[in-house]
Amino acid sequence: MHMQLRLSLRLCLLASAASAPLFPQPLAAQQKNNVIIFVADGLRRGSVNAADMPTFLKLRAAGVDFRNSHSLFPTFTTANASAIATGHGLGDTGDYSNTIYPGAWLSKPGPTATTGYLTPFLENDQVLANMNSLFAGNYLGERTFLSIAREKGFNVASVGKLGPTAIQQNDAVGWDQFGSLTTNGAIIIDDSTGDPNGLPLPSEILDALQKANLPQDSPLRSNGYPDTSIWNSGFAGDAVTPGAAAANLVQQQWFTDVTTKVLLPTFAADKKPFVLLFWSRDPDGTQHNEGDSLQRLDPGINGDTSKRGLQNADRCLKQLLDWLDAHPAVKARTDVLITSDHGFATISRREIAGDNTQTTEPSAALDYELSGKEKPQPKGTLPTGFLAMDLGIREHLRVFDPAIRAATGSSVYAELALGGERSQHPSTGSALLGQTIEHIDGSDAKIIVAANGGSDLLYVPDKNVDVVRRTIDILTQLDYVGGIFVDDAFCPAPNNCPGTLPLSAIGLVGSSHVPRPAIVVTFKVFDQVAGDLQSAVQVSDTTLQEGQGMHGGFGRDQTFNNMAAIGPDFKSGFVDETPMGNIDIVPTLAKILGIEMPSVGSLKGRVLQEALTGGENSKTPEIKTLLSAPTDSGIRTLLEYQQTSGVRYYDRACLIAKDAPQHCAK
Repeated sequence: MHMQLRLSLRLCLLASAASAPLFPQPLAAQQKNNVIIFVADGLRRGSVNAADMPTFLKLRAAGVDFRNSHSLFPTFTTANASAIATGHGLGDTGDYSNTIYPGAWLSKPGPTATTGYLTPFLENDQVLANMNSLFAGNYLGERTFLSIAREKGFNVASVGKLGPTAIQQNDAVGWDQFGSLTTNGAIIIDDSTGDPNGLPLPSEILDALQKANLPQDSPLRSNGYPDTSIWNSGFAGDAVTPGAAAANLVQQQWFTDVTTKVLLPTFAADKKPFVLLFWSRDPDGTQHNEGDSLQRLDPGINGDTSKRGLQNADRCLKQLLDWLDAHPAVKARTDVLITSDHGFATISRREIAGDNTQTTEPSAALDYELSGKEKPQPKGTLPTGFLAMDLGIREHLRVFDPAIRAATGSSVYAELALGGERSQHPSTGSALLGQTIEHIDGSDAKIIVAANGGSDLLYVPDKNVDVVRRTIDILTQLDYVGGIFVDDAFCPAPNNCPGTLPLSAIGLVGSSHVPRPAIVVTFKVFDQVAGDLQSAVQVSDTTLQEGQGMHGGFGRDQTFNNMAAIGPDFKSGFVDETPMGNIDIVPTLAKILGIEMPSVGSLKGRVLQEALTGGENSKTPEIKTLLSAPTDSGIRTLLEYQQTSGVRYYDRACLIAKDAPQHCAK
């Protein structure tokens, strides 16, 4: 009865909302090929092996092996999802990290909104709709490849992880006149599918799910286990309790079944070309939450649980490829491109170097009041929100939690205690720094910290140059900082901001109207085994524990994703050493399908001509460096990158000391 009520509600909303047809009119031009994009979230290239990922390994050997691939920095999911969706860099899309400051208290449009966010986490369909409402219907500022393909008559669907899956058709996500989410008829299937507050599905797909005997509601990540069970893939544990021991099996199997038993058969029967994107939450979700390495760096994200996440992603890809094998006529016209949004590293919240050197910053020395279900951390642990805490201490500013409203006083947000018998840290890591915060949009804060993990974003709402430069001076002295990048507007000349490089150097200054951070801070990364990216450790501003997994930093362990392609338009058995990355996916696939992508900004990827049938040979890469002006003590930010056809691909960045070798440790 409950299921029937929810289905009826969705169908009523669909009937009342304006929507585009599920299957647009046939293409006037000649038949085009199909495209499947498979994103294995958080997959490191070095994790692809015969034991755990034979399907990925086989595809890489049979098709094009992109051996010099790149994630965009900051190496976060929604940031790279925006590039995979549009073919533009982050300076154009404004998706600078998973958590940002949009310049406003973000809430549902209308005067009745009672909840909102100052530093929203973008892996949420309602947040994406709110962002679109705030920024002229499409916060990315660029059209997405899937949306344009749909307009051109292709059958289109995006399936998988909440957030990045909807971003692939972001310009279709919004609110209807009744206050419900709408996709304008686009097929977007994610964690929220079937939820009354989720994205609706076209009635034709609901009917097809029913005929295929598949649930019309997405399963949870729990695998059917209680919230605190180790077999619940969404269970992260706490400071004294190990996290998950299972991969995201049930939910991801449903996504895969929906793809192979509903979407692909429907598209094949319609006999029109299609573009389908499948975003696998694993191995990312399993690596984040794994419980194999509580409060220790070994085995970190290289234990048995993480391997289960790898195997899960491999099974899903195999099921999709098996469907193609069973339908040779479709396979003959289908290109498959696989990628990952970023790499991964094991979390450190104490060590800052491979020799076990511990951080000595004040935030790690304080005793903290425990809130909610929080458990005590080992002595010397950097708290969640450590960057905000240390900046508050050193700049003599009060620290406020944007996730907690104040019960008393003039400030809108709850002030956190610094020092004394018990300190308090930001609940999510993000914070506002100032003397008092009376504006709900945070505009009277001196600094806003959007905490993300391996790097954080710092905003200065009033654009005070003195605040920015004073903050930079402090950042260059913090022992866990690994690199500093500053908005060009604050530093017309290199010597204005010694120790830093400009945001434009890493593609973060473009056409976007989303507020740009004043400073991007990346934290130290180091290898436990010299030169072995699989052993990488990342200092992380996170709610997760030492020994679990994180990304977002600027080591090659996180910019080196896994990419390969196979199909009629790609070479066979070809090893591509030319630098390339997620930013090149849309230009290449648009070229294959004969789609011209509209463009606002100029931070665009290139067509991977060398990988296409009849294309040129691979080019030997050249590593380039960019070095900042030194601080008085000789500290510099060093950037290592590659460049081809006018596109920069970022390898790594680090802080180097006076007289140190001018390269980042490998």
